[in-house]
Amino acid sequence: MSIYLNPGFENFSITLRAPIYVDKTMMLEVLNGFIDQGNKYICVSRPRRFGKTIAGNMISAYYSKGCDSSGVFENLSIAKSASYEEKRNRYNVIQIDLNSEYQNAEDKSKMFTALTREIKKEMRVQFPAVEISDGDSLAMSILRIYDQTGETFVFVIDEYDVLVREKVDQALFDQYMSFLNGLFKSNTLRPAISLAYITGILPVVRDKIQSKLNNFREYTMLEAGELAPFIGFTSEEVKELCDNSKADFEECKRWYDGYRQRNMEIYNPESVVECVRTGYYENYWGKTSSYAVIADLIRQNFEGIKDDVIRMLADEEVDVNVTGFMNTMTDFRSKNDVFTYLIQVGYLAYNKENGTCRIPNREIRGEWLNAVETEPDYKETDRIIKASRQLLEDTINGNEEAVAKALDISHIHVTSNRSYNNEDALQSAIYLAFIYALNKYTVIREMTSGKGFADVVMIPFREEMPAMVVELKRNGSAESGLDQIRGKKYFDSLRHYTGNLLLVGINYDEKEKTHSCRIEKVMK
Repeated sequence: MSIYLNPGFENFSITLRAPIYVDKTMMLEVLNGFIDQGNKYICVSRPRRFGKTIAGNMISAYYSKGCDSSGVFENLSIAKSASYEEKRNRYNVIQIDLNSEYQNAEDKSKMFTALTREIKKEMRVQFPAVEISDGDSLAMSILRIYDQTGETFVFVIDEYDVLVREKVDQALFDQYMSFLNGLFKSNTLRPAISLAYITGILPVVRDKIQSKLNNFREYTMLEAGELAPFIGFTSEEVKELCDNSKADFEECKRWYDGYRQRNMEIYNPESVVECVRTGYYENYWGKTSSYAVIADLIRQNFEGIKDDVIRMLADEEVDVNVTGFMNTMTDFRSKNDVFTYLIQVGYLAYNKENGTCRIPNREIRGEWLNAVETEPDYKETDRIIKASRQLLEDTINGNEEAVAKALDISHIHVTSNRSYNNEDALQSAIYLAFIYALNKYTVIREMTSGKGFADVVMIPFREEMPAMVVELKRNGSAESGLDQIRGKKYFDSLRHYTGNLLLVGINYDEKEKTHSCRIEKVMK
């Protein structure tokens, strides 16, 4: 057992000893299907705090010849797999945490020379019969071992993209390219590599590494393929955690759900664990991340991105085209590049079925609101967001005049003069004005109900809050909105809901550019 070559299972054992552990070992069964096959080069990208390092430690503990991990895995799901014994502890694993190497390097310009030297030192100990010269590259050293012993290797590289994210100088980046190219693009070395598993926040970076690593199969937040159940926690796993800890599953879902993969709801695992452990629903992402990346991208305003941000804050989806995405942190060429990047790093969730993205959950919405608050162009929008809490209170209390005035302000600040009277602009103003309601309600637009479609239906998370049915009118009257709700029985959509119900009619007068509001309280 050593540091890089054939490490033990200690790191994974630490994870297993934690008070909360979700068994993701069936991921190994999928990887066993890749071993020594044509698709044995794998790049798995997912956001921060989504368990990348834990997965790497698990893979290393399972395949490494440096230990007997039977006692570690015997009570986990993978032990029931047909391939379990065949692959366990059968390979020479080289595990590298590239972020650790970069951060701890005394001379970063020589980090790959130093790393190669240390791995070769361990190779000489574990393969004393193989002559490895000082001038041999890591790739050549592996080739010598394979040629003389037939032994093959599994690579596990964590934070493979750190040099891209740190924006290192070109000389160091070129060294990195040579390091990767020598290992994973050599046809001569290919038989000696049984599996290469690299993971980071970014997928294979196309404009810098793609020509080198185009043989890697990518699993991303856009499409995780057969690895989808292992990207984060599934609904079933979160529900079991909540049941065991008596946590509120629905509240946990509102805070940390929203990443959809292959018809599965995927949750942020780190945040779920912290929530279940502490018993508090709050923004754990923000404690280990920074919304600065959002603020910087909003400020650049690619193709009017600021208007789309308002739409997403109003809980709408935004179209995104992922074709031809240039996946770097510095070379965004379009609005879709920006949104696709934000999907990859977890600030947006992607709907592959219709090619749209949206803010995934309440936790991440808080990061977006923080970013908007720091952006000078959003001062008025931020004021509206802060006023939205008062608006919701006024609506619940039936203060019709205050609601109408709040909508006047919202409408002014989210639309241009040319689009002011546009129906979509009116709806955006309404949604933005009620943005705080997203913390208390499931908001459904154009919900099929009764004899038509209710413009907005708000279903409360908590029993003490009233449900709402909102009907929008233009150049009519707020009273006619109420009449339509009653006449077309829009409240039928809430037939399973019992409690306080608000019927809200809102009218916009194009000529006067003012709103009016009528609110009726009923008990259902």
